[in-house]
Order: sequence, then structure tokens, then C-alpha cells
Amino acid sequence: MTNDVQIERAGTSLPSIFTARPEARTRLRDFFSSHIRNPNTRRAYQEAVRQFSAFCVENGIVDLAHVEPIHVAAFVETQLKLHSKPTVKLRLAALRMLFDWMVVGQVVPTNPAHAVRGPKHSQRRGKTPVLQADEARTLIDAIDATSLPGLRDRALIGLMVYTFARVGAAISMKVEDFFVQGRRGWVRLHEKGGKEHEMPTHHNLDRYLEEYIRAAGIAEDRKSPLFRTTRGRSGELTASPLLQSDVWRMIRRRALAAGIKTEIGCHTFRATGITVYLKNGGKLEIAQRMAAHESSRTTGLYDRRDDEVSLDEVERIGI
Repeated sequence: MTNDVQIERAGTSLPSIFTARPEARTRLRDFFSSHIRNPNTRRAYQEAVRQFSAFCVENGIVDLAHVEPIHVAAFVETQLKLHSKPTVKLRLAALRMLFDWMVVGQVVPTNPAHAVRGPKHSQRRGKTPVLQADEARTLIDAIDATSLPGLRDRALIGLMVYTFARVGAAISMKVEDFFVQGRRGWVRLHEKGGKEHEMPTHHNLDRYLEEYIRAAGIAEDRKSPLFRTTRGRSGELTASPLLQSDVWRMIRRRALAAGIKTEIGCHTFRATGITVYLKNGGKLEIAQRMAAHESSRTTGLYDRRDDEVSLDEVERIGI
């Protein structure tokens, strides 16, 4: 299914407030097809628009021209009863951007979301579950490296641990994105915002990738996806790339098999890698470059070294 078809279907599933007038419908389609390029952002913004549309219809608002700041503010208050502050802030940002787009397209005269203040939220510590270094090692070692899916999963998890790669950047890699330069392996990651990020591979990751590519027989298929789905239970790789949902299920399955009780996800390995790197004397500014973050403050959210300090202090309660 192409992005255009997905966007068109998303538009038809929205309540009538954004589809009642042809010019609004066209502008909505163009917003998601040409203005919002990142697929993850697109999905999040589509959900924000769907939620707001449903809210308006429930309250008798059936035309965009009738939406006022008080309606957007009421929507924000309703959302805060059901969702976290970061989620509500994101949805308000989506509405602001969409209504700006509608104003430029002369669909509505003013942006009713512009004057609405979102909830205050400050986060100094990330919430992503993090593994200890020995737990991550246990998880990787528990993967059956005699099977092709096992070699793939070990290489994928190793990539996220040793390069701090986002799962989206990992699964979008082509075979050619693992290459040799200066007698050592390098990876090329296509990160958010169209940024291309290259970095050398850890010796373990270098071995994981080489063994996987050799066993898969894809070394000469340079333009094809690096991490591929399997055909049923056969263990045979297809030509299709893994989806983020496939990776999440794989990680939970591997964690369960390794006896890890922490409810980890795709982002766990990014946070784990950064924390272990810093714990071993790494510098925050270098971690920022490795993680391709715009700000060291963002990288700091992944630094979970203080978790151990807090635990040590709790254990002082000798009762």
C-alpha cells in the first residue's frame, strides 16, 4: 500500500469536520502527503486530527469555520483526563500546524489553536526501560546463532546497542549501508530529518553483521533491505524489510526466552547503549554525536546512571 493510498484512507475515516468541504479535504490530504514527511510523525498527527475531529462532531461542530479557541482548549482538557501531558502537547502541536496549513490555504481565516496553551511538562529523566550491561549480554548470548532468524535478530539488536540507532533507522538500512572503510566495518544510518549518520562498528557488531550477511547470502544484493522478514516458520528470509512492530514482537520474544523480566522495547537498546557507554567513562558530547541528537539534553534523558545511585540509597534503609 502506497503512502498516498494510506493518507487517502486516513482522510476518509475522519469525521466530517475535515472532509465536509472539498477544499478542506484537499488541503488535509496535501498536509499529510507533502508537508509531513516522517512516517512516525504522520501517524501521530493523523491520530491527533482524528481525535479532535471526533470531539468536534460529538459537540455539534461540523464545519472548520466554526472552531474557536475555546473548543480547542476544551479538547485539550478532555485529552488530559485520558492521556499523558507529552501526548496532549504533541496533539496540540499537530492541530496548530494543521490549522496554520489551512489558513495559508485560505480554508479558514485564523488559527483557533494558536492562542491555546498546552500543559506544562518538564522531563529530566527518560522513561524507557533500560537493561544492565550483563542483562544485555545475556539477551544477546541467548539468541540461537545457528539459525538464520537468530543471526538476523542478534545483528539487529547488536546494531541498536552498539550504535545507539533508532529502530526506524536500523530497519531502513540496505545491505550497502554496512561497508568497510579504513580496514574496519562502518554502518550508515538514515536518521530522522533526512540526516545520514555514519559511524564505525564495535568489533562484536562487526562480527554479528558479517555472519548474518554471509549466512543470508545477500552480500551482492547491495540495494536490498538488510533486515528482512521470514517466510512463516521456515526461517527463510523474504525480500521485504522488517516493520517496527515485527522488531517489537521479536524483542519481547527474545527477552522472555532469556529470562529477562523487564518489559523492554525497541528503544531500550538505544538507552542501554548510551548508559553503559557513559558508565564506562564515555563523554556526553560524544554520546550525543553517536546518537545523532541535536541537543545533549536529549541524550541526557537516556543516561540512567543515577538509577543505581537511587537504588543504593534505598538499600540504606536497613529495616
